[in-house]
Amino acid sequence: MSALDVEAVQAFVTIADLQSFTRAADALGTTQGAISVKLKRLEDRLGHKLIERTPRLVRLSAQGALFVDAARDFLAAHDRAVAALTSTRRRFTLGIAAHVVGPEVPTLLARLNAHDPSLTIEVRLDNSPKLLESFDRGEIDAAIIRREEDRRDAEVLAPEDFGWFAAPDFEHRPGEPLRLAALSPLCGVRDIAIHALDAAGIAWTEVFLGGGSSVVADAVSAGLATAVFSCRVAPRGTIEVGRKFGLPPLPTSEIVLLSTLSDQQSRKALRTIAAAFREHRSPAV
Repeated sequence: MSALDVEAVQAFVTIADLQSFTRAADALGTTQGAISVKLKRLEDRLGHKLIERTPRLVRLSAQGALFVDAARDFLAAHDRAVAALTSTRRRFTLGIAAHVVGPEVPTLLARLNAHDPSLTIEVRLDNSPKLLESFDRGEIDAAIIRREEDRRDAEVLAPEDFGWFAAPDFEHRPGEPLRLAALSPLCGVRDIAIHALDAAGIAWTEVFLGGGSSVVADAVSAGLATAVFSCRVAPRGTIEVGRKFGLPPLPTSEIVLLSTLSDQQSRKALRTIAAAFREHRSPAV
């Protein structure tokens, strides 16, 4: 029996993770056609169909589900063997805006560590303006932020939609100022909220100002105030109340990736991160 091809196994695992040939190709920096060829080569080698593909769905076959964990172990062992040839661990600092962080990030970073043990990713959470300043000063190597300005060096990852969120039992009486939970005055999302309210002539008052994202989320979940959140990462149990209370529509933005990294392995990690953000932010079929 001949040895498994590492790139073919990597293609299979990436397709399985992202459930898309297109996103897998993006993550691996190649084409959809090349990904398909590698998968076919692996399936022919094993004698089993690993991925089931229809116009609307990409998923593991029964044999693929049995093989995927072993495939991950195979890739991890390969990367550990390669990493053993160098005594120098590579690292980079990745800034992620607090309003961008979603539930997939911890799992993604853990998977990156498992597949590339020689790479250490230091994650820094802050608001978008501060991370942009840190990036421009060279304090962080890459940043995933909400677009603050038009920059040619920014790679667009996904659109960012905002909404007015509150607990289902939150009450706002006509004629009274809207109770608004907001982050620090430097937060761009706060600016979006108050600018929209002022433009619509709606009176507002801030509560829990500067308490941090967790305090704001707790205040909103408890029914004490409303706040603007990305529609994807709004606190669990809250609902969009813009139409209910006649609140103004909010502009859309974009999530962008900035990076100064040039080595192949670090760029590969960034492509994986970028593909995951696109996957989790894509509308469900």
